[in-house]
Amino acid sequence: MHIHILAVGQKMPAWVSHGYDEFIKRLPKEFTPLLKEIPPGRRSKSSDPKRAIEEESERILQALPKDCLVVALDERGKSWSTRQLAEKMADWTGSGRDVALIVGGADGLSQAVKQRADMKWSLSALTLPHALVRVVLAEQLYRAWTIMTNHPYHRD
Repeated sequence: MHIHILAVGQKMPAWVSHGYDEFIKRLPKEFTPLLKEIPPGRRSKSSDPKRAIEEESERILQALPKDCLVVALDERGKSWSTRQLAEKMADWTGSGRDVALIVGGADGLSQAVKQRADMKWSLSALTLPHALVRVVLAEQLYRAWTIMTNHPYHRD
């Protein structure tokens, strides 16, 4: 099983890269996510943001690994505790199936991506900047792994 993170956006600020890398480097090789940055759709003052979302959607759907479990990160998705995430990660590992975690761009995910998703996960009821989501996601994956392995990082 591999975890794939498909995230819209390239050229992230240094703080995003440093924060993401800090938690990802702590994971063992078998749990290290493969990050695929999806180019954002074209945006301008005169363009329709829906068109940009559709461009991103096409790129996301093309980048999905074959036969993977798709988890769309969406503020309207189901909220999981970190312990629930650890349980899901254990299930994913046991299934042997690759998992793709999808992080949308500035305007979110298209209906097509949400419909393709097997699960919709909300990190927060708050609307988070897509760059910050990468850091929070990396930390939560690390934290869930520590729960799975009885590492002392997580404290209830």
